[in-house]
Amino acid sequence: MYKRILLAYDGSVTGQQALLDCHEIAQWSRSELTLIAVMPLPLTSIGPEGGVYSETVHESEKQRYQAILDTGVRKLAENGLVARGELVIGDAVTEIVRCARAIEANLIVVGHKHLDGWAARWWRGSISKSLIEHASCSVLVVITH
Repeated sequence: MYKRILLAYDGSVTGQQALLDCHEIAQWSRSELTLIAVMPLPLTSIGPEGGVYSETVHESEKQRYQAILDTGVRKLAENGLVARGELVIGDAVTEIVRCARAIEANLIVVGHKHLDGWAARWWRGSISKSLIEHASCSVLVVITH
């Protein structure tokens, strides 16, 4: 049974659906819930060659991601569930796997939206596919179209 569930939450439509599915599973199994928002390192583009770290962008993005995380935790609380939230910075797959191991999660829940075209899929990669490869527990991928 799932006693500890980690939800990778970004506030998107797919994240909202994953939150609903996670809510149902947690309610049914009486699981501990942790929501994680992974903020990429904020870089300001300086051209095709790369970017530069910006403290201003970092702080505004941190506030934005924290607000998304707080909204997810509040939505779960409004439905009678207790969840804690954690904002981390870095590579999404690495941070989700690290957090799942740290809390000894039995299940990771992540949203996924099918991308149109092979080029979009190749360019962006798939966080959910990488999680399945690297996670030490089950991964539920909630798909929206």
